[in-house]
Amino acid sequence: MIKRTVEISTKGHYLCVKDDQLILKREREQVAAIPFDDLGLLIVDSKATVYSHHALVLAAESGAVVVLCGDNHHPAALVLPTDSNTLQTKRLRAQAGVKLPRLKQMWRQIVRCKITQQASVFPPDHETRTALTALVSRVRSGDPANVEARASRLYWPALFDDKDFRRRHDRGAAPPNTLLNYGYMVLRAATARAVCGAGLHPSLGIAHHNKYNAFCLADDLMEPYRPFVDVRVRQLWRGGARELDQETKRTLLEVLTDTVTIEGNKGPLMVALHRTAASMVAVVGGEEKKLALPQS
Repeated sequence: MIKRTVEISTKGHYLCVKDDQLILKREREQVAAIPFDDLGLLIVDSKATVYSHHALVLAAESGAVVVLCGDNHHPAALVLPTDSNTLQTKRLRAQAGVKLPRLKQMWRQIVRCKITQQASVFPPDHETRTALTALVSRVRSGDPANVEARASRLYWPALFDDKDFRRRHDRGAAPPNTLLNYGYMVLRAATARAVCGAGLHPSLGIAHHNKYNAFCLADDLMEPYRPFVDVRVRQLWRGGARELDQETKRTLLEVLTDTVTIEGNKGPLMVALHRTAASMVAVVGGEEKKLALPQS
């Protein structure tokens, strides 16, 4: 079952619990009731929102992720479930003990898949698609030549038909970077949920190792899924979207329901993330050699 994504971006909401449901009230009137079992992702993007402790606890216990955003619409914190898998301790030990060669092989698969997905954004006869496809075979174990960065330098200017476009992550970034940042925030939260659901720890990454980053593994596994966000942002940008308003955010949230093909099977992106996380458990445990990643 596809879990629901709920985003709150208008003022005056109060979140509480009644009959094992998340109750959303506004100006003392109930506006929605969502069973916690149906909740996958709750994004709170309004500082005027009030919620009970019980609501946050039940959301976490049901396996949902709560994203708390700041004034810049970027996540200030993620509330993640800590007991979402009965084999968590066993899997954490295996994850912490995985050897460097295996990590490098997983990263090679991820980078190759990401570049392949980036290439698929363009028509078959597009010169950027041809150039990106040629780079895929050059990605070696651990990507020591940083082919990923070389691909990005080709990809971004072509994506927005702007040779001067630069990808920016900072708070002062202008559109379409603001739209990309929001879309990636949604994707990152959903990936973190899948990681925790598989009994893995989001801080123990494959290639991301920043000691200040609590979601290194989520940042690793979401890489091949980024182009799904990019496509939506490009559509919005070409349609004249310049502000991160409610309609724009709604469109970006829908990326979690995009159809993704993995190992010949099609399904929603949110489900695909769980398949990818589960496949990492098998690779870490030595049962498989390849991650289950999206196919173009």
